[in-house]
Amino acid sequence: MSTAPDERPDGVESLLLGQRPHLTRAQVADAAGVPLDSATELWRQLGFPHAADDDVAFADADVEALRLAHDLMALGILSDDSQAALVRTWGRAFARLADWQTALLARVAEQVPGSSPAEQLALLTAEVVPRVEQLQSYAWRRHLASAANRLLAIDDPTAPTHRLAVGFVDIVGFTSRSKALGDAELVDWIEGFEDAASGLVLDHGGQVIKTIGDEVLFVAGDVAGAVEIALTMTARGADEDDPFPAVRAGIALGDVVTRLGDVFGPTVNIAARLTSVARPGTVLVDAVAHEELDPRRRARGADDADAGASDEADDEREPEDHRDGPYRFRRVPRVSVKGYSRLEPWVVRRVSGS
Repeated sequence: MSTAPDERPDGVESLLLGQRPHLTRAQVADAAGVPLDSATELWRQLGFPHAADDDVAFADADVEALRLAHDLMALGILSDDSQAALVRTWGRAFARLADWQTALLARVAEQVPGSSPAEQLALLTAEVVPRVEQLQSYAWRRHLASAANRLLAIDDPTAPTHRLAVGFVDIVGFTSRSKALGDAELVDWIEGFEDAASGLVLDHGGQVIKTIGDEVLFVAGDVAGAVEIALTMTARGADEDDPFPAVRAGIALGDVVTRLGDVFGPTVNIAARLTSVARPGTVLVDAVAHEELDPRRRARGADDADAGASDEADDEREPEDHRDGPYRFRRVPRVSVKGYSRLEPWVVRRVSGS
């Protein structure tokens, strides 16, 4: 295929699709051997613009893609109940990635001396896209390998829930700080936070689920790892010489529903609620995480269960401020937050020198 630039408005589209659009949606569905209704629904789930019956908006690549999707359904990979959710996730992820990559190319094209912007963008597309495509395929395969290893490490991969430590880390004073920054400065600040936070999570064996502007949601297989991630971030945020922003964090331990790269359930909700009540620079853990981190309480839990001890009695015996291993814990008065009337938070800090 020639990669010579084309100054026509659809020149870039031709480069990306391999040829100029020359098919209607009915012709694509017919060539792929797929009912038109099924093809239309697939395109809608992917987030593509609506095409009228007589719009010549498709190419041979669309025929092949439709065949591949049909093959996956025939193999049972895409069932009727999972197709919509999975395809929507693909569509949203690639749409965001494509918007960002196109904006980058457009900015670079503006700086290239020469003829029309369309020709400059076409030249960049021909040079850049094949390399980006290879890197995206590589990144996907590496993440697929990592996800497979995590799944194989679980006792029952088919279980609907898995026991995980869930953590939220939230920038302190984000609203006031963002008002004082220009658009470019704000973007740089957020990207710097996301990059540093993601690196810290990965360095401690955790997994970033998503970043939401001023907040990072992550999971870890053990609560100690999650606590180390959060404590490292709060320590960096407290260092005036470190550009990492001041943060607060909440961590909960329990069963979590994982779906399409996201996590759901009460454990996630509790971690979010803990973050909302945490003081700047502190890490709060829930009662389950505290028990897991506190060997004395964990050992005593079995004895109390045999003796029928109540939560109130356990509260009376548990010192409000105590040290266990590398951590020091301080009880916070029970709090009432949305959905949880008696949440039991504990502040966790590193013991000096640990």
